[in-house]
Amino acid sequence: MISMPRRRAGALARRAGLGLSRELWLVEIGILLNMLGYGAVLPFEVIYLHNGRGFSLGTAGLVVGLLTGAAVLSAPVAGPLIDRFGARITAAGAGAALAAGYAGLAFVHTPAQAFAAAALAGAGNGALNPSQSTLLTSLAVAELRHRASAVSRVAGNAGIGIGGAVGGLVASYGLPGFMLLFLLNAATYLIYIAVLVVVVREVRRPRPDAAGYRLVIRDRAFLHLLGIYLAITAIGWGFFSWVIPPYARNHLGISGRLIGLQLLANAATVMVAQVPISRLAEGRRRVVMIAAAAALFCGACLLVLTAQPGAASAYPKLVIAQVAVGLGECCFTTTLSPLIADLAPEGLRGRYMAAAGLCFWIGLAIAPTVGLQLLAAAPAATFIAAAAIAAAAGVSAVTLQRRLPVAARLTPKPGNSP
Repeated sequence: MISMPRRRAGALARRAGLGLSRELWLVEIGILLNMLGYGAVLPFEVIYLHNGRGFSLGTAGLVVGLLTGAAVLSAPVAGPLIDRFGARITAAGAGAALAAGYAGLAFVHTPAQAFAAAALAGAGNGALNPSQSTLLTSLAVAELRHRASAVSRVAGNAGIGIGGAVGGLVASYGLPGFMLLFLLNAATYLIYIAVLVVVVREVRRPRPDAAGYRLVIRDRAFLHLLGIYLAITAIGWGFFSWVIPPYARNHLGISGRLIGLQLLANAATVMVAQVPISRLAEGRRRVVMIAAAAALFCGACLLVLTAQPGAASAYPKLVIAQVAVGLGECCFTTTLSPLIADLAPEGLRGRYMAAAGLCFWIGLAIAPTVGLQLLAAAPAATFIAAAAIAAAAGVSAVTLQRRLPVAARLTPKPGNSP
């Protein structure tokens, strides 16, 4: 007979593990390592190419832009590969491309070499996101997918935050430090590949439907969700990452150090709130969580709009806005991948995740491209437009409810799902 203390200890262990398997936790640790390396190089990519390698600022910007541009092209290509060969193998191949690309960037001397390495890394980045999302949803039972997604978000934000801090210390050594950062980033992808190849065992998937993306674009509920995702990404991730910092510096007169701290407030919010919000979502309508995210983004845009240059309340308003955005990200990401997995036929899940990944990259590209142009012309109109887009996404989310299959409308509650 099991003693009461042992039973209590077992219950605590299950709660701490959120019900996730050992394989899932190893993949989550791999994501943490990846983001540690990526977070270490992310703030210094342009600085390294411009100051360390002597490229013009414009050329350095084009090289870094190619990291996103190549991802836009490779994301849809990754879908069929995931469905045919499995998410594990595709993720390992994407990790290899990223490792080779970032290792190559460490040794570039000419723009041509940098463009080639960036194209390789960008292609890997576009393929890694959908394959990783597919792998997480395939390793987790349906009622725990939202928790697996939540843990991956915590791991990603923690990795980027810690990596950025470590990267700043290493980068202080100049060119050798920059080179070391890129090589360490490449090494984290190699470790991730080793975990995928040696430890993770993916369940064999059904043979993919030959119709492929033609079936994907016929799924009206999924296309509706993609439209919402594009808007949410452009505002919640792109706008607050690329438009708010220059607005805060040039219009509100806030120092670079304080701008960095308010961005840290966003990451810290996600790390603290993501798992509790994933538990809060259990048993609730998914469209309500999406609409809540949109409402938080809308409110954050309007709050920043009320900040006045030189006012004592300007910076606290920025911090509160970033916390609100972090909470919105938690609400949305708790819902997104599990809902896509529920909508996707088993043999087409890779294509569904790849289509979502494509929307993510396009949303990130739209925000700085359009947002910064509008900011230069009419700052107030920029925030009103962003708030309106977020509000429209929230309304659209509510109308999505009637298109969703009944079984996909609620976030499962572990132990009570069908």
